[in-house]
Amino acid sequence: MTRTHAQLLSLAALTLCTTASAQTILGFTLASAAHEAAIESKFKSIPNADEERRQHRIFTQEPHVAGSKRNNELAEYIRDEWKKQGLEDVIIRRYDVYGTNPKSASLEMIAPIHYQATLRETPLPGDEDSKNPAISGAWLGMSISGEVTAPVIYAHSGNPEDYDLLRKNGISVKGKIVLVRYSNPYSYRGFKALTAQREGAAAMLVYSDPQEDGYKKGKVDPDGPWGPEYHIQRGAITYDFMVPGDPQTPGWASVPGAKRIPIEEAVSAPKIMALPLSWHDAKPLLENMDGPLAPPDWGGSLPIQYHLGGDRVKVHLKIEMDNGIQPYYVVEGRIRGAELPDEWVVLGNHRDAWVFGGVDPSSGTASMMELTRALGKLAKDGMRPRRTLVVCSWDGEEVGLTGSTEWGEQFADELRAKAVAYINVDEATSGPNFHGQAVASLAPMLVETTRTLQDPSGKILYDVWKETIAREKAAGNQSGQFSSSGVIDDSLADTRIGSGSDHTVFLNFIGMPVIGLGFDGDYGVYHSAYDDFYWMNHFGDPGYKYHTLMSQLWGVTALRLANADLLPFDFATYASNVRQFVNELARNNKLVILSGVAGSRSEAATESKDLGLNLTRVLAAIDNFEAAGKRLNESLTHKLASGKIDPKMADTLNHGMMQVERNWLNPDGIPGRPWFKHILYGARFTYAHLELPGLTEAVEAQDWPTAKQQAEVLQRALVTNTKLLQELNETVSSK
Repeated sequence: MTRTHAQLLSLAALTLCTTASAQTILGFTLASAAHEAAIESKFKSIPNADEERRQHRIFTQEPHVAGSKRNNELAEYIRDEWKKQGLEDVIIRRYDVYGTNPKSASLEMIAPIHYQATLRETPLPGDEDSKNPAISGAWLGMSISGEVTAPVIYAHSGNPEDYDLLRKNGISVKGKIVLVRYSNPYSYRGFKALTAQREGAAAMLVYSDPQEDGYKKGKVDPDGPWGPEYHIQRGAITYDFMVPGDPQTPGWASVPGAKRIPIEEAVSAPKIMALPLSWHDAKPLLENMDGPLAPPDWGGSLPIQYHLGGDRVKVHLKIEMDNGIQPYYVVEGRIRGAELPDEWVVLGNHRDAWVFGGVDPSSGTASMMELTRALGKLAKDGMRPRRTLVVCSWDGEEVGLTGSTEWGEQFADELRAKAVAYINVDEATSGPNFHGQAVASLAPMLVETTRTLQDPSGKILYDVWKETIAREKAAGNQSGQFSSSGVIDDSLADTRIGSGSDHTVFLNFIGMPVIGLGFDGDYGVYHSAYDDFYWMNHFGDPGYKYHTLMSQLWGVTALRLANADLLPFDFATYASNVRQFVNELARNNKLVILSGVAGSRSEAATESKDLGLNLTRVLAAIDNFEAAGKRLNESLTHKLASGKIDPKMADTLNHGMMQVERNWLNPDGIPGRPWFKHILYGARFTYAHLELPGLTEAVEAQDWPTAKQQAEVLQRALVTNTKLLQELNETVSSK
């Protein structure tokens, strides 16, 4: 094939970029960087699209929900494949957890007309997998069983403010069934369920309006990527924003024989019936409702007038669940480090899917299998990493982040002693747009890594990433005028990390730095039977090029952490990020602004003597932490440039830098949610990111004594980490 001039230029740019990275890589001496570049080049040549597609087909052949026979067979398949690929210490770990499965469900409108909901997805032309008889009907994980006949009320997105509006219209949902949407604005279905439960609703129905993920967005499956009329978004309603994992073992691992609390005492176990609907089944309910007209922003894209409801629409809902103890299986394998086997870089992807999981998670699982094949081949060829790579296939992520949480709780002490970082890939790809998440100390390293990989477009991944962020910023400010040249490296990686995937236990409970990788695009079949092999081959990633790129990116990121002479943490960047969090907290909550504070420190330094909350001391502590981080960066850069790294010094420095993230943990946890222990990162009940969670929630609740106490916790952690960085800087200077 003749290459175009543009392709040749792209290849030249990639060569230059790779050459530059061989000269300088964060955390490497020049000699080590040259060796690392050679390893990465070899590694990147191994994953291929044909293998990605083959593996993807294996994982999307049959439905494989958590706890199912097929999902357990896939655990055994991964174990056997990893052994063949050359991974070591491969083991399947069993956890006996409170799991969830459906028995039956029915929804019948009995007034003002009769309608029997289908609660099924119809097959699509050309998509043979959509005919599979093993596809489940509609169900939501962790719903309780029950039967009720009651009126239906439309509660928009099912967030607290939506019920406030219903109350203003004289509508109570107590004892009634609420019908809510998945989005507009988005909130996790578990938060919708908790809110409905708190409001006294008898049950919750959740449907997908075509405004969010259907024909309003574009062509629907099988002609396009968006959700068709009958698509059903399954999911769990576990309250894992309170405690993830097995609801009956909060804070400890559910290994066989572990103590268990009664399910009635489990705060993460819902106490409400819940069922998902396609818009096909929701439309008859909505179009027959009486009551006030819904506000304009509550309206969707169905050809009807949206009403709030009253007593006119009545339904009979019956749900039978099989909830109870069942085994989940985590597959674990590793490639032992040649020099530092007791320092671990952990990588993970979950295996369980609501149906086929074409995107979520099987695209990530396929990429993981090519990642491990490539790493295994390197090891067989004598290119073993310096540190140990630990790879895990999680089970039960979809139910409550279960497998990763139980594994993390089981090995928490060992991970706090040995783990460098955790790299998570959930959905490898639903399109071409790259998004990378990282704690701020690893954000520069992630950005640098993307400069050495080629996107399927022919451009450098880094450049495509900048274009994606620029496009999204332009859409956000609606000006349409935002070029990639206006996007700085510091704003590329998303450092606002919420929950909703397997990184949660590692960041929020164990105190490990985390990185999350994913490519996305137009995707309207989430958690439905149509998220399958057909969809991926026609819309998500035809040719499996982005699957392959994910394997490469995931592996190179892991290898840089595994092989670095001095771990590539940037704590000055971290300090700047924390300052931004504090400033935003002040602005968003209109706290008093002090005058005369150095502008470089904060444009919103705050204090209120009346409230007893003083953030100026926190900001001063951030300044000191940043200064120590900058000095350490300079010292480490100088030491790496010298090419002489004393092993004992490196050990002291690396373990000290690993300790920084642990020092952000508060053993008492967030007030009201003690399982979540990180004082910088947390999640709202919607799964959305929540920075400075203990402090922010206290300020938003105007609980000033707690806010003062949480500010002091933050200040103490900053002082502790500043002292640690100063000690590390002295270690470098003394050598």
